[in-house]
Amino acid sequence: MKEPNSRRKAAFALARWLATGEFPERLLADGADRAFAQDLLYTTVRRLRALRFALSRFLRRQPKGEMEALLLVGTAQLLYMDDVPDFAAVNETVEAARPCPNPSVAKTVNAVLRNLVRSRDAVLADLAAQPLAVRESYPDALVRRWTKRHGEDGARRLAEWHNEPAFTYLARPDGSFAKLERGTRVQDVPGYGDGAFIVQDPATALAVRLLDPKPGERILDACAAPGGKTVQIAWRGADVTACEVNAERRVRLAENIARTGVAAKVVASLDEAAGPFDKVLVDAPCSNTGVLRRRPDARWNWSEAKTTRLAALQAKILDAAAPLVAEGGLLVYSTCSNEPEENMSQVESFLSRHPDFALVAHEESIPTESGFDGAFAASLRYNAERIATAHSRAFANWRSE
Repeated sequence: MKEPNSRRKAAFALARWLATGEFPERLLADGADRAFAQDLLYTTVRRLRALRFALSRFLRRQPKGEMEALLLVGTAQLLYMDDVPDFAAVNETVEAARPCPNPSVAKTVNAVLRNLVRSRDAVLADLAAQPLAVRESYPDALVRRWTKRHGEDGARRLAEWHNEPAFTYLARPDGSFAKLERGTRVQDVPGYGDGAFIVQDPATALAVRLLDPKPGERILDACAAPGGKTVQIAWRGADVTACEVNAERRVRLAENIARTGVAAKVVASLDEAAGPFDKVLVDAPCSNTGVLRRRPDARWNWSEAKTTRLAALQAKILDAAAPLVAEGGLLVYSTCSNEPEENMSQVESFLSRHPDFALVAHEESIPTESGFDGAFAASLRYNAERIATAHSRAFANWRSE
């Protein structure tokens, strides 16, 4: 049986994603053309709103299922993938439509894409005149909050930045990061099998830098999967315990630990972590708004309500991790979000509940300023003696009145 072409693979994965919301990259079939199929899939997911706007000029009503997916991947090539010739985009996408049981699907795809080629300049001009959320393809509410925080120009630059394909970076044991050439498979890089590196964006260095692991220190990575920070901590000679409550993600964590050959104990809950620890890292689940370039589907999963729910979960994890920090030790909190309620507001809220902790330092990576993923990290020092002394002084002052 003839292997499906890359456009059909991308369209099939896209149709599944639109129907189920699963992680797009997990829906792609393997093959020699996977790199192109993934690029096409990610571009289509990233530009979904703009693509639907463009197609609305040629269709009386929005198609569904396989037809929509094929039209979307075809339009993505013609509008956003300059290295794909028009004839290849049209012909190969039409070929991808031919196995469909309904022959009208291929005819419609052919007609719409050829009309788009003829009208492309007008379509792009019309798209450029639309509000930022439409032309750059984001939820309205997300663009509004970016505009409120960064201004119109800052929101535009951030939206454009996240629409560029992400670079892959390799983190090495000496703390350096190397950018991988586009199209290179990580598994093909010398040293992969020997665990000479892990895939990590330089923005992850914020949390590791504030944690400042030292040889022999007992450190807990409380939300550890897929294990990038766990490995970086172990490389620095610390005695690491890695906690991951999700069983599927725990498998990935164990695989990365095994591939790099570092020593780390893996546990399934904080209850299994034998504290206290010199340092605890809480790299919390978050809205992922700092890594939308890397996670193109995350923008469509984002909402104000979900961010509120995540902030509540982050607070719960921080409260559970706090008792595991030794006297004088550090609690480092980090996210790959750039939303204030998940970052500094979360830290301030924690400190109001835990006056025996004090803020030491905090850093944030804004992609348009750092050139890397968005990220936040804050280090908090636990000092039970300080709070006990303060309570004693307050009691003494009360008695003297």
